[in-house]
Amino acid sequence: MERKFSLSEDHAPKAGLTISTRETESGSVGVTYFSLGGNTDISAERYPEDVLYLGNFGIGEFRLRNAVEDKEKCRTLTAGTAMLVRKNTLCGVRTEEGFIYTEVIPGKDITMNERVKAGEVFRLSDLLSYEKGSVVNMDVASNPNMKFVVMAFDAGTGLSEHSAPGDALIFALEGEGEIVYEGTPHSLKAGDQFRMAKGGRHSVKANGQFKMALLLTLA
Repeated sequence: MERKFSLSEDHAPKAGLTISTRETESGSVGVTYFSLGGNTDISAERYPEDVLYLGNFGIGEFRLRNAVEDKEKCRTLTAGTAMLVRKNTLCGVRTEEGFIYTEVIPGKDITMNERVKAGEVFRLSDLLSYEKGSVVNMDVASNPNMKFVVMAFDAGTGLSEHSAPGDALIFALEGEGEIVYEGTPHSLKAGDQFRMAKGGRHSVKANGQFKMALLLTLA
């Protein structure tokens, strides 16, 4: 079912707690929201597959160590940033003030856009610029199970009504836009999220310049 929501409000960090909430496990793709209270952490662990992390609120420090280099690296995620961690990399996270992030386990190795590198933090809205009178689309990460895309809409542009080929999550990154889902309009601003079901009819329109990220499950 479609729904507009805000992770910073619906999953606000609670003192002394780490809370995980499964959003979906559509086919081979698992999506989980993590909310960490101040001065909490999640111990380092390894996954047998690539993992994509999306920062949603606050500040989190990730500590990475892979078997090849055997050297710890620290990476900081904030709202609107992301990082791919390759399979079998030891990874833990902690926060001092509170942190919310989305964990995407795509089921198979991910192919990354050449503009981003595994183990490095990148700001989603900085990956592409606006083009006058146009919609700009960039595939950031993909495999046969999923696609993660960033889109930039110039003022007044949009996408005509179409159907989602799989379950989808939208993360509004910059500006404001409107999604009309199954005939019902929903206003989105930076920091909002929206969930769409497979086959859901929707259109997108930018109210001023608007950037968003789209996580689409394909299998």
